[in-house]
Amino acid sequence: MGRTLQILKSNKAQFEYDIHALVKAFYPAWELKILTPESAVRDRKVRETAPVMELVFGEKEVKFTIHKSLHNIEEECNNAGKDLDGAKAQSSAENDSVYLWHDTDLTDPSAYKDRFKQFLYTSLQKETGRTLPWGNLTGIRPTKIALTMLEHGESEQAVAAFLREKHFVSEEKTALGIEIAKREREILSSLHYENGYSLYIGIPFCPTTCLYCSFTSYPISMWKERVADYLKALEREVSAVAQMYQDKVLDTVYIGGGTPSSLSADELDRLITMLKNAFAFQTVQEFTVEAGRADSITEDKLKVLYRHGVTRISVNPQTMKQETLKLIGRQHTVEQVADAFRVARKAGFNNINMDIILGLPGETREDVRDTIEAIRELGPDSLTVHSLAVKRASGLQKWIAENGVTAYNNTEETMEIAAAGARDMNMVPYYLYRQKNMSGNFENVGYSVEGKYGIYNILIMEEKQTIVACGAGSITKRVYPDGRIERCENVKDVSQYIERIEEMIERKEQLLGRL
Repeated sequence: MGRTLQILKSNKAQFEYDIHALVKAFYPAWELKILTPESAVRDRKVRETAPVMELVFGEKEVKFTIHKSLHNIEEECNNAGKDLDGAKAQSSAENDSVYLWHDTDLTDPSAYKDRFKQFLYTSLQKETGRTLPWGNLTGIRPTKIALTMLEHGESEQAVAAFLREKHFVSEEKTALGIEIAKREREILSSLHYENGYSLYIGIPFCPTTCLYCSFTSYPISMWKERVADYLKALEREVSAVAQMYQDKVLDTVYIGGGTPSSLSADELDRLITMLKNAFAFQTVQEFTVEAGRADSITEDKLKVLYRHGVTRISVNPQTMKQETLKLIGRQHTVEQVADAFRVARKAGFNNINMDIILGLPGETREDVRDTIEAIRELGPDSLTVHSLAVKRASGLQKWIAENGVTAYNNTEETMEIAAAGARDMNMVPYYLYRQKNMSGNFENVGYSVEGKYGIYNILIMEEKQTIVACGAGSITKRVYPDGRIERCENVKDVSQYIERIEEMIERKEQLLGRL
């Protein structure tokens, strides 16, 4: 049974991202589309579907209508195993909820948008009787607000008041955001913001593609014959970047993907040797490689990483429940995860991260407790807790549509189970970010013991430093002294990346060569 298509009709194409994010946060099971005069021309199916919500922007007021009768029709259709697509039912005026907002001050578009989001959030809050942990914040970097205010001399009290009063953030999340922002500020204090940069290397291969994944990744078994070609193209791009930034200070290096450890030991050796020949690693404060999946980790690969001075790796189970591993497409066992972790410790690594995901299909709070306990027994140096986000490009989106099962089953309780487990391992939260369509409208949090923080993780979220990214599907972000950010992207397709490598280099020259 497919998920019900719900339409929000708006007479203007504005604030669409924020409208979509807020409505989806209150109604996470909906497949929501926003119908505007422009999109109506393109999408006949959407145009002919009765809107369950309507927004009318006038000169002096905004009218937000929720058609309750269509909510009832939705429940009837779901109970009968049918979809609402194309429903012709008419809403009865006495069943509508109507919210009005009067605001004629259009002099500051940004301020007007903020006030509109406050209106929409409070309307949805009244309608549902619910509040959201992060209030009406729709961006992925809530701690960036707190960090920026602190850096501008604002007090913690002022930051808290801003988050609570303007954005309706809960007391718990406000306190968490401020705690992390303070820690981030301290961790990043030794970096070279203006004359430095960080380097990302993308390896777009995996043993298999996980159900929830939307990153650029290709099954390594189908690409083994072209890995050498990929590395050759990557070497060409890396060499060019090294020349462009030869006068800059390299602070951190991060090899991600995909799953970098899907490469062979010899290929990893070739890759890192090439990087060390191209760049001055003497200034590098952190060198991370996502070893990632247990079915790609071997002793000979770990020895290569350790010999080359990799300071931080990840061994990421996502869950320690075998049935869930099978469901999400991970072809390894829980025992292999533990074995891979122990082999990494034996190889000499003293900074190992583990990732888990809360909200995976079918998992209960008892499953989360079991996962946390299994990880506690292994004793990693950091733990990244992700709240499941259903990505449009992931297999999970299709799986939910085909099975009629919502994966939005994360709760405050399971988040606290993970947080308590981190505290038991003497870890503190040090970075945080959010994503669209997150289970429970929560967040992803990185926890770490003292001194084992993932510096690159903070940089990619807080956007304090230029990050030069090489490899298929990677995105370079140049951060200017005035805070302005410009980007350039590499093509995602591996074959296209190999064939068009000179074009990828030209894009970087245009971005990184400008003053």
